[in-house]
Parts: sequence; C-alpha cells; structure tokens
Amino acid sequence: MSDFEIRPVKRRYFMCEESYEEFEIAAVGKPVPSFGEINTYDPKTHGFGKFSLEEAKKNKKWTILVFYPADYTFVCPTELADYAEKQDELEKMGAQLVSISTDTHFVHMAWQRDEKLLEKVKFIMGADPTGKVSRLFDVYDEESGLALRGTFIINPEGVLAASEVNFYNVGRNADELVRKMEANIYVSAHPDEVCPAKWHKGGKTIKPGPSVVGKVYEALK
Repeated sequence: MSDFEIRPVKRRYFMCEESYEEFEIAAVGKPVPSFGEINTYDPKTHGFGKFSLEEAKKNKKWTILVFYPADYTFVCPTELADYAEKQDELEKMGAQLVSISTDTHFVHMAWQRDEKLLEKVKFIMGADPTGKVSRLFDVYDEESGLALRGTFIINPEGVLAASEVNFYNVGRNADELVRKMEANIYVSAHPDEVCPAKWHKGGKTIKPGPSVVGKVYEALK
C-alpha cells in the first residue's frame, strides 16, 4: 500500500437506547476497516459459506460489494439480475461480486430459489442482519433497519476505490459498474494517468501536468 497513506477513518455515532455507539466509516481512498466474516449463500453450490475482505486480499482480487434493501422486494431483483448478466465479464477482470442485505443467508437461499429473475445469479449473497457491515459503508438506515443501494469497489490491497449510493426507489446500472471497474483497473496499472468522463477501455486518457492546465480539450484530441 505504498501509494496510500493510512489515516484515521471517519467515525459516526448512532443512538442506541440511552447511549451512543461508535462505528467506523469506510472512506474512499483509504483502507477499508476489517469487518470480519459474514455468512453467505452461494447459488452456484446451493450451500452456505463465509466471506471476508481479508480472504479477497489474500487472493489478490478486486471486490465489489453491492448493498440492497431487502429480499422479496421489487427493484432489488431487477438489479441483481442485471449484475448477474455482467458477472462473467467482471470475474475476467479479476473482480469478485458480493451482494449484501440485512436479510439472513437462509432468506437469500429461499428468495433466489423462488424469484425467476434471480435464476442467473451465481455470485455469493452476503447476510448482514445486525447492520454492522452496512454501517461501516454508511448505507444503513436506522429507521427501517435496511441498507440503501450502495455499490463499493475495493482494490486488491483493501483500499476503497469507488462508491455509489442510491435511495430505495432508483435502481442501478451494471454497465456503469463495468465501466468504472475498467477505469479503476487501468489507473491502478497507470498511476500517472487519469480517465476522463465516459471513458471506456481503449479510450484516451490524460497525464496531468503543467502543460495540460487549461488545455484538457487539446490533450483529449
């Protein structure tokens, strides 16, 4: 992690009965604090397992955490079905996709079995019934006990590279996730370059420097 300076993460306090409980908050550009293991359901094996960022780091994988409000809801299966269409493409990039809600892994199993939209879902489905991981990524809604629609890209060194959070009523687009993964992988390999808006693999990048200040238009030509 030589390219990153480890600094204290932000902290947030939540009212818990008559006391305040302290939770760390993951911050973009900083190492993600450990949250230990979470229970998972694996649609590929129809079995249960565990997931941890530590294991992903050992395997040198990029990790994409996709938080969503709840199983047996309405927008959520359309999103997970969309991500399933891009799973092979993301895995070829060296990324592991993990969906997470505050449901248990038992409910994940039943939902994936019952909902036809989820037939092609083969990524592991993480359980966060206590809201611990959702709080870490600042997507936990204390009033409902559900997670907002948050997407987080974590590089193989465990640093949070990108985040996106939507409210309950707007679904995400897996095509944009693929684009952001391509861009993050590129700049990870080429730290002296940056990717402009709408950049796609093979597109023009920019090398920041004095000659480019006020001349971005020319640099992109």
